[in-house]
Amino acid sequence: MRVVVAGATGLIGSRTVNRLRDHGVEVVRVSRHEGVDVATGKGLDEAMRGADVVVDVTDTPSRGELESLEFFGTATRNLLEAAARAGAEHHVILSLVGAERLQAGYFRAKALQEEQVRRSPMPYSIVRTTPFFESVEYMSRAATYGDAVHVAPVLIQPVSADDVAAEIAHVAVGLPLFGVMEVAGPEEHYLDDLTAKLLAARGYLWDVVPDAHTPFFGATLGQRALLPRADAHLGHETFAQWLARR
Repeated sequence: MRVVVAGATGLIGSRTVNRLRDHGVEVVRVSRHEGVDVATGKGLDEAMRGADVVVDVTDTPSRGELESLEFFGTATRNLLEAAARAGAEHHVILSLVGAERLQAGYFRAKALQEEQVRRSPMPYSIVRTTPFFESVEYMSRAATYGDAVHVAPVLIQPVSADDVAAEIAHVAVGLPLFGVMEVAGPEEHYLDDLTAKLLAARGYLWDVVPDAHTPFFGATLGQRALLPRADAHLGHETFAQWLARR
């Protein structure tokens, strides 16, 4: 089996490459570092040659809504068309839990990416994930005002990037889902409380201010908007375990 991984050098992509190799499949890495640009299509046809499965874990450099819409709209179209020309039989994308509900900011861009994949004739699988521990850390710095961090006091079930990569690889080597699988961590946390613990562990002295109006990836959140479905696949790593190995 030949699996092409787009976004292969990113947080999830690099881990997915390793997990796929554990399954014993041939992996082709697609990224700008490899001379392939999914936004322009440069090098895609050559990279796709002989592909059985395409895994799209690309990400946009900006989480703004317009930039994300433009990136995913173009990159997803380019990947689907190149995969079809290569005769691939399974297209896997990474999306976000809540994309179908929130429809704002980065979530809106991921929802439209999901729709592109559904409308394509290519057999597909959509893997939605709850926020990574790593993205909570990133967002805590993005929402800093002076010595305070404003965070929505909503429930989340964060997951480690390693657990997400393992699920993506498992889906990629299996039959297409023609639907959605959700992935989440094993524990629920309040986002503001988790952020406070993370900042304290990093030695930051910022105050965490619960603020229901603070957006997350461009969307204003309801109390349970980021929680997964009851049938979600749960990762193994807890927040304490993740923090201990950082």
